[in-house]
Amino acid sequence: MAVVEFENVSRVYRSGDNELRALDNVNFSLNEGKFVVVLGPSGAGKSTLLNLLGGLDSPTEGVIKVDGKDISTLSDNELADYRASTVGFVFQFYNLIPTLTVYENVALVNEIAPNALDANKMIEEVGLSSHAKNFPAELSGGEQQRVSIARALAKNPRILLCDEPTGALDSETGVLVLKLLLSMAKNYGKTIIVVTHNQNIAKMADVVIRVKNGKIKSFEEQENPLSADEIEW
Repeated sequence: MAVVEFENVSRVYRSGDNELRALDNVNFSLNEGKFVVVLGPSGAGKSTLLNLLGGLDSPTEGVIKVDGKDISTLSDNELADYRASTVGFVFQFYNLIPTLTVYENVALVNEIAPNALDANKMIEEVGLSSHAKNFPAELSGGEQQRVSIARALAKNPRILLCDEPTGALDSETGVLVLKLLLSMAKNYGKTIIVVTHNQNIAKMADVVIRVKNGKIKSFEEQENPLSADEIEW
């Protein structure tokens, strides 16, 4: 059974007489435990797709199903519950709370997620146990991004949504973050969706969705994706 299904999904923004079709009749389905890359230039509709799946926006037309449930009809309260229990978010800029330690930033999800995982275990998974008592300002950019991944995973989400997660990192640190995301997909069975314009990241994906002008230009399942070490960055 597909964990994610988009059925004839469009998102139209209107301002006066002007209309922008950010997504235009999009269809695809994704199975559990896949590392998925949504690839396309700026303005292609990538972030709109991610926002719709994350329950941060609603489609103008069509149906979005997660585990067979139509999330496009949920109320605001139901969407809040969905975001708390089903999806995790990793952004380009880490969105950590500066006055909380690494442990406190990760453990914060215990207050919103019904099936949260142990914060210390997730911090260990991203290799930052020795920094659990540090504050974000005491960490490098790559370390802060690893904290944000630990926090997202601690929610124990079915789906992890990543919007340009390596965009603010140098290439070496970015590779480390991508390796981490790949291992999380395999070891924890998470469906991980990465929005990017970086062609190299697409080489690592189980599924590559290419988006242009709000439309799906191609949907490719890769039988033998490359590892991060096999790519020339």
